[in-house]
Amino acid sequence: MPDDGGPRPFRTQLIDGMRVEWDVPIEMDDGIVLRADVFRPVTDEPVPVIMTYGPYAKGLPFQRGYPSAWEAMSRDHPDTVAGTSNKYQNWEVVDPEKWVPHGYACVRVDSRGTGRSPGRVDPFSPRETRDFHDCVEWAGTREWSNGRVGLNGISYYAMNQWHVASLRPPHLAAICPWEGAADFYRDGAYQGGIRSTFWDNWYDMQVKTVQYGVGEVGGRNPNTGQPICGDEVLPPEELAANRTDLGADIRAHAFDDAYHRDRSAHWDAIDVPVLSCGNWGGQGLHLRGNVEGFVRAASTRKWLEMHGHAHWPLFYTDYGVDLQMRFFDRYLKDEPNGWEDRPAVQLQIRHVDGTFTERGEDAWPLPSTRWTRLRLTADRSLTEEPPATGGTAGFTASGEGVSGKEVSGKEVSGERVEFAASGDGVEFSTPPLPERTEITGPLAAKLFVSSTTTDADLFLVVRVYSPNGEEVVFQGALDPHTPVGQGWLRASHRRLDPELSTPYRPFHPHDRAEPLEPGAVHELDIEILPTSLVIPAGYRLALQVRGRDYVYPGPSARLSNLKNELTGCGPFLHNDPANRPPDVYAGRTTLHVGGSHASYLLLPVIPPA
Repeated sequence: MPDDGGPRPFRTQLIDGMRVEWDVPIEMDDGIVLRADVFRPVTDEPVPVIMTYGPYAKGLPFQRGYPSAWEAMSRDHPDTVAGTSNKYQNWEVVDPEKWVPHGYACVRVDSRGTGRSPGRVDPFSPRETRDFHDCVEWAGTREWSNGRVGLNGISYYAMNQWHVASLRPPHLAAICPWEGAADFYRDGAYQGGIRSTFWDNWYDMQVKTVQYGVGEVGGRNPNTGQPICGDEVLPPEELAANRTDLGADIRAHAFDDAYHRDRSAHWDAIDVPVLSCGNWGGQGLHLRGNVEGFVRAASTRKWLEMHGHAHWPLFYTDYGVDLQMRFFDRYLKDEPNGWEDRPAVQLQIRHVDGTFTERGEDAWPLPSTRWTRLRLTADRSLTEEPPATGGTAGFTASGEGVSGKEVSGKEVSGERVEFAASGDGVEFSTPPLPERTEITGPLAAKLFVSSTTTDADLFLVVRVYSPNGEEVVFQGALDPHTPVGQGWLRASHRRLDPELSTPYRPFHPHDRAEPLEPGAVHELDIEILPTSLVIPAGYRLALQVRGRDYVYPGPSARLSNLKNELTGCGPFLHNDPANRPPDVYAGRTTLHVGGSHASYLLLPVIPPA
């Protein structure tokens, strides 16, 4: 082809059994030129494409950008780094040395304003989604492409799969969102209507550090020698002007409005094959999106896989790569490999010792589920028997809890039990379970609540204790001490969407606040995210109703790419003082139980096979 004088790739190499084109230009509809690295087989035959588009800088090696995550992965899952030189490993995307020999081209695009792509950074925005759409179409029309593009990646590279699939690019053939949130408001920005500060800190630590134009601060790509973040060095004021203030944007949109909907999946439009892979320990961000995606996407060819372990390693393991390849082989290569014969749901059932048992199921929630209500009682018990009398259990901003009897929602004199909980609220527990019990699926709670103020934030934690009183926690997506289950609700957001709500998955519109009448009893239905655990006989199950984030009582941990200590909820904290002013959220909350105020926890109990 004649030289048109336009942008060109930096270099093309035959290396490590691949044809690699570095820094390939992809022009967008507004003239901005994004940059991509393309890894493909050394062949003249067209091949299918695995693509990612995102902000983590295609030239930044996994080992350098995320050293503590890399160290843990390679130590605990040695198969992730076997059979590859690891020279091309990047954070949360496929390793081309494992995919290219299998007949795939791997395309990594630096999103607008990050890495080597100029422009303004605006994560998950409609502009980004349109860019991604056009990149899919670019890849699907290359002479080396067979016209079928699959999307596969973790976290950011999973979330934006839901978004771009909603636009239906003609050459998009299948998606595999591995641990990917889908509802920007509910899954991460405002869980239960309570603002999470995760995105603010994530932006500082993982995006601003690789913004286009930061210069040598961003380092150099060891494979090309190029500056990872572009050849220009921009002054601080221009860098700031070239990125949105993500935290301020989220703070300005406290309800589920067009801002959040523009950054969320549109389920009715997603019709390509879907393999949605979620993590039981991803309560703070991604877990809900993977389950909702399987349940609500319009596609008739969709599968759900649920696993444990940390956020990133399983994707790179032999287990993960084999699962992904079999899915894409079927829909990008037309291989008759029996994929459609597999169960719709593949679960790694969790045990208290951290091991897993694989099991296939036909649907979600599981058809065999025995929905079980555990009633909350004034003596802080959970029981399947309705409590004989009513009662209350309260907690204050300082965490001093009380219990007392109640008739018709009005407290009368009775025994009161006070305890110093420092904001940890009230915990209700079963007696030791008489038999092995499996809970797998979504949970919910119905609570009758009153407050001394016009609102209350409720943090629900499902906990399990061994016979010696030790709490059972797990390696979550990020935090090594993640509890069994969590849910949240701001009481003023209690109104339900009757069309989307089910008894086991309440759905709140979050479109306006309806303040509480101080002292009056209000009915709240609270979503608790899905979980899976086989609880041995003799263990106890508890529901803690808190006024702040869960804190693991043992040691904390750290990851190099996160600002805060990991104390039980990872980086997913609800600690924005502007969102929780003490004159509203530091009063006294009372839970009403029994009689006409039958508060309960709904459990998905799975009978033995």
